[in-house]
Amino acid sequence: MIPDIPTKPANASGPAPDFPWPNNAKCAAFPGFDVDAETAWLEKDPTHVDRLVTLSFGGYEARVGVPKLLEHLRAINVKSTFFIPGWVIETYTKMCEDIVRDGHEVAHHGYLHKRPDPTSFDVDVEEFDRAMDSFKRHLGVKPVGYRAPSGENYDRLMKHIRDQGILYLSSLRDDIRPYRHVMQDGSAGPIELPINASFDDWLYGLSNRISPRPMFPKEHVLSIWNDELDQTREWGGLVSMVMHPQVSGRPMRFGIFRDFMARAQSYGDVWIATGEQIARHFIQQEQKRG
Repeated sequence: MIPDIPTKPANASGPAPDFPWPNNAKCAAFPGFDVDAETAWLEKDPTHVDRLVTLSFGGYEARVGVPKLLEHLRAINVKSTFFIPGWVIETYTKMCEDIVRDGHEVAHHGYLHKRPDPTSFDVDVEEFDRAMDSFKRHLGVKPVGYRAPSGENYDRLMKHIRDQGILYLSSLRDDIRPYRHVMQDGSAGPIELPINASFDDWLYGLSNRISPRPMFPKEHVLSIWNDELDQTREWGGLVSMVMHPQVSGRPMRFGIFRDFMARAQSYGDVWIATGEQIARHFIQQEQKRG
């Protein structure tokens, strides 16, 4: 039996508004990092808790990946957004304090990186609220951005997220410009900063016995990223990146990020911004147009 499929998905909205970017920029770039640490592995299988080699993929972030990325971001004077699960804040508090101290945005990424599921609303709310408490208690920050763990969301949870003060999401793949969600009840939802999956470094740079895949060389990945930037710049869109310090903090992968950012900065007309900056610019443009 073929299930009933709605003619218009929940949260669907019209075309993304063609708001101008600040200072006559041709496009925007949003370098976002998902600081999953060990939660990326524990969420897949809780029995990994006793598998030290598997967990060491995630442990690389606090030991090497994040410090190296922070050092480079300081050198090129770029502020980024770090999406962090609450468990990671509690476990690697100093690493997260260093991110905040450098002036970067920290944003919500669940508690234990649990993938939201419409059948587990109460659990998902607990996961969200527990992470919000971690931000407050350990970092003194109330995040305004949210990236769904494992990239999933649904209307009921999205309403709760909105009502807790989240201004923007960055998970969907359905546009190249920011737009505002319309909830099933017709109310205004959070702003979406859509992701370009081509910028998910996990797809190219991490291979292990749990998810074996080819490792792509620098020339291939950098070519994809550069071509995506060039075409997005021509279209006036947003380049939303999904990077993981346990991938892009590795030596050769770090070089890809370094060279890509150098190219983006060299144009002089690419606005490189945090998620909060982009969302607040969207709100300003909304208000101007009434």
